[in-house]
Amino acid sequence: MSLPRCPWCEGFELYRRYHDEEWGVPLRDDRALFGLLILEGAQAGLSWATILKKREAYRRAFAGFDPYRMAAFGAAQFEALLADPGIVRNRAKLTAAIGNARAYLKLVEAGLSFSDFLWQFVDGKPIQNHWESMAQVPAVTPESEAMAKALGKAGFKFVGPTICYAFMQSAGMVNDHLLACYRHAQLAALAAPAARTSSS
Repeated sequence: MSLPRCPWCEGFELYRRYHDEEWGVPLRDDRALFGLLILEGAQAGLSWATILKKREAYRRAFAGFDPYRMAAFGAAQFEALLADPGIVRNRAKLTAAIGNARAYLKLVEAGLSFSDFLWQFVDGKPIQNHWESMAQVPAVTPESEAMAKALGKAGFKFVGPTICYAFMQSAGMVNDHLLACYRHAQLAALAAPAARTSSS
């Protein structure tokens, strides 16, 4: 008998593993968060399944999501990205990814931790939601709107409120596993007693 899961992850094994092992687990490593933000931006207009299948190619193309190396990309590296069949070759998204690395470095130079900068929008603690169906899960929240505004002000691109909320879900800033999903209770227990409950 299979475990009850969020219905969005059914379809192929890689998606199920991502749901079971990564989605919604609190992520606080600066570089890992940066890499996830780049991938969420790449997803715009596409499915997460598409990006997940290309994740290893993205990791190779973007120097392991090292913002210092990415920020130094010049014309030759950019042309290589445009020619890479393993990633989404969208000029605007690729330009944004490199620009985001440079924006990341500016935050670091200002003495800010990228993790602290992002987690401030949920007061440093995962929000525990209690959704019974996918129809209840929002695409945008006040927290994702605030994050998008702050990231935009800091020079990041492809970080609108919808992208930011998907990022917050992935990074475990919110627990949006459905109540019937076996991972909801596991992640709620993992976050306790630090978690705060959404008023929604």
